[in-house]
Formats: sequence, structure tokens, C-alpha cells
Amino acid sequence: MVIMNSEYSGIETSTLCEIKQICLKIQGICNELKEEITPYKDDRFHRLAPMRLYTLTRRHFAVVFVVFLICFGLTVFVGIAGPKIITENYYNFSSTSANGSKLGPFNLDSPPLSNYNQQLWLTCILQMAQNKEEEFTKKFDINVELKGVILEASTISNDVHHKSRILHCAPPQQLCDEIIIVHLGYLNYTKYQINVSLKDLESISQNIQNVTFVIKTYNPTFSQVEIWFRFVFVVVTFTVTCMFAHSLRKFSMRDWGIEQKWMSILLPLLLLYNDPFFPLSFLTNSWFPGMLDTFFQALFLCALLLFWLCVYHGFRVQGERKCLTFYLPKLVLVGLMWFSPVTLGIWQMVNELQDPTYQYDMDIKHFQGMKIFFFLLVAIYVLYLGFLLLRAWSELKNMPYSDLRLKFLTALTFLVLVISMVILYLRFGSKALQDNFVAELSTHYQNSAEFVSFYGLLNFYLYTLAFIYSPSKNTLYDSQLKDNPAFSMLNDSDDEVIYGSDYEVMPLQNGRAMKTSSKYQDETDSD
Repeated sequence: MVIMNSEYSGIETSTLCEIKQICLKIQGICNELKEEITPYKDDRFHRLAPMRLYTLTRRHFAVVFVVFLICFGLTVFVGIAGPKIITENYYNFSSTSANGSKLGPFNLDSPPLSNYNQQLWLTCILQMAQNKEEEFTKKFDINVELKGVILEASTISNDVHHKSRILHCAPPQQLCDEIIIVHLGYLNYTKYQINVSLKDLESISQNIQNVTFVIKTYNPTFSQVEIWFRFVFVVVTFTVTCMFAHSLRKFSMRDWGIEQKWMSILLPLLLLYNDPFFPLSFLTNSWFPGMLDTFFQALFLCALLLFWLCVYHGFRVQGERKCLTFYLPKLVLVGLMWFSPVTLGIWQMVNELQDPTYQYDMDIKHFQGMKIFFFLLVAIYVLYLGFLLLRAWSELKNMPYSDLRLKFLTALTFLVLVISMVILYLRFGSKALQDNFVAELSTHYQNSAEFVSFYGLLNFYLYTLAFIYSPSKNTLYDSQLKDNPAFSMLNDSDDEVIYGSDYEVMPLQNGRAMKTSSKYQDETDSD
């Protein structure tokens, strides 16, 4: 029995050893496969696909920025020469309405409309008698009856809508703040008849000198310009996207830099931002094309915000970027920023389909809370981005190649943000953030330049990044030698100051790379 037990124990021990050896072999194979699929943490940078960024001198960078500014300036000049965006039709009721009352009802007939007018706003401006009283705010009600006219004969009447509005007047100005009465996101009829009555203003009716209603629509000429403008950017963006993808075709996706991976995402989203489906809004009387355009714009802008966070953080994280620790916190922050305005926009559009007089700032009880929540997220984003930028700048400013990537992206992005802030200030002034911004944003366009500037700025920003991050045509890259830093960048610039390196790699000759010192290269250039 003792002998048999010893034999069994020996067999079990040998079996366990064999199983352990098999497990170790499997683990070794998995590690080798992981190392082959995932770039090495220490040598990740040297395994990246090359970028045109590394082949440019300071003079070339200056040319890139100048070309960017020239292209943007040309689009702005084209916009300035373009037509006015909003057409306005004024209806002035001096002192009283048709029945002698200062509060209505007021009967309004819109001008003939087409799909090129896109949307319609009806606003009201009250002119008060000049007095020395303090500013006052008063809540009042309005009754609105909207009728759609078909073929200049029959009309389709909607129910009378009862809504509340807030009147704000501040002396010594005689004009009170403009009040939005009706907003139609799309036009179903060629003409509208609108009857408006003001309620609960009897106490101040004697001080009302004039009541002016304004019907605002998009200029049909501008709508045609907008169609061609978007079409040109759609074609150019599609071309740039194909060229960028074609330039990276010979490199494995696992060897792409984080900027190149993000550009492969941002360029298709830029194509949607330019909205290839925009002409559908002129071919169909539907709310869907307008909502689709708003969704695409919000998606691209939030993807751009996420791109900045990931890139500035990814510069310092050269190893494997895990989804839970690297991407998820950023995605949650930007996702919440995207959720707030998109929810308000969809909520406004859905309710306007049933009630054109709907305004979310008057009808949503917790609107102020949502607004504060959104601005809190914006503040957190700015602080987080500033923290990542400072960390990246302090750790990578003296590292070859990495400092060049950091400096270029920071310089171009800072330039774009400064131009955006200037455009916002010129467009909205001190009232850039209004409570009823969803319905009023479009009414503040004064000329085509204000519309063209945003689209041109973002498009040329992405085109510049695509040019810088794509490999040059004469780039040589051998996947078998990419683990060796000497073969990482084969088309370096002559300006060693940019890269911070004392050596540069010459093109392959006879299967071997020739490396020369910068001093010898300088002597050769001087000769």
C-alpha cells in the first residue's frame, strides 16, 4: 500500500508539473501576442507611424499658420459680401389696434413664404412713454391664434394659445426688451395669419405709446448661398478624409498616433457637421432635417472637446490606455455637456410642433437648475483641460518629438479659441448667454460673415490638423525595424532645434540607415 501510494503521489506530482508547464507556455504565448498587438510601453513612441509634423522646419510651420489665416480670412470676406441672413417685416400699430385698444387684438398677415425662408419668428416691441421711474418687470399673458393659408383662399385654423411672457423696461430707454411671440421651426404653408392679444397690461396701458410686431424669416437668397457653401465644404471634407485615410493605408492601425486615430474619427464627424442632408429641408416640409442638423453639430463639437482632453492626457500616457480609467471619465463629462443643450433643443422642437408659442425658459420649472448644471460642467471641463495642459507642458516640454506635437496643437488650438471668442463677442455682445437662446440664436445673425466664420474656422482647423498628422509622400517605414528608435523617423528636418536631438536619420541606402551628427550636417550645408 505504501508503495502504491508513493507511485500515485509521484504521478500526481508529475501531472501537476506538466500542467504548470503548459500554463506557463500558454501565458508566455499570450504575453508575446500582447506585445505584438500592443506597442511596448517604453518604446511606444518609436513604434508610431510617422507624421508630416516631424519633417517641417520653423519656416514651414509659419507658412502653415499663414495659409490657415488666409483661408479663414477669405471665407469671412466672402461672407461679408454675401446677403443678409434675416429678413424683417415690421407691423407698426401706433397707440391703438384696429378696434381702438392698445392691447389688441392685432391682426397680422405674413408675406408670401417658401421653403427657402426656413423658419419664422414673430416678436413684439413695446414703446413706453418716457418717464423717470425705475426699471420694472411685469408678467403678462398673450392670446395667439395662428392660421395657415393655402392657395390664397382656404385657411386652416389652429386653436388659440394662451401663454405667459415677461415685459422688462428700463428707463431712460423708451423701448422695452423684444419679446418672442411665435417661433415656427419649419414652414408648412405659403402664408400665415396671426392674431395677437395682450392681457394683464391694463395698469400700464396708458403709458404704451407704440406696439411694433416683427416677422423674421431667413433670406431666400442666403438660403441658396448656404446650400452651395455647405456643399463645397462637404466635398472638400470628403476629399480630405479620403486623402488622410489613403496616406495611412500602409501602416497598421495599432501603430497610429493618438492624434491620427482621433483624426480618423473627427473628419467623418466634420462631414456630418457640414450636413450633406441639409438640402432635404428645402425639399420636404418636415422638422426632421432641422433636428438632424442640430444633432450633427452638437455631436461634432462635443467630439472636438473630447479630442482635446484625450490628446493632452495621451501625450503623457505612453502605455496602454484603458477604457475605464482613461476614456470613461472624459466621456462622462463631455457626454453630460452634450446632453443638456441637446435635451433642451429636442424638448423645444417637440413642444413647438404642438404649440408654436412654447418657450422652455417660461414653461420648464427647473430650467435655471439645468442652466447652472451646464455652466458647472463647462467650468469643470476648463479646469480639467487646463490641468492636463500644464502637466503635459511641464513633463514633455524638453522631450524630443513630443514637445513638437504638444507645442503645435496648443498654438493652433489657442488661435482657434481666440478667434471663436472674438466672433462670439461681435455676434452677441454682452448678451451672449441668454435664457431663451434656443429660439433666439438664429435671429441674431446680421450678415453671412457671422455664419461663414464658424463653419470656415472649424473646417480649416481640421484640414490643417489632417495635413500635419498625415505621413508625407516620401516617408519610408519598415514595420520589421520599428522597434529600433534609429528607424523610427526617416525623414527628419534639417532644423535640429525643433526636435531637440543631436542626430538625424538619413534615408535607407543599401538596406542600412546612415546616421550623421548635426555638426557634420551643418558643415556639409555650409559647404
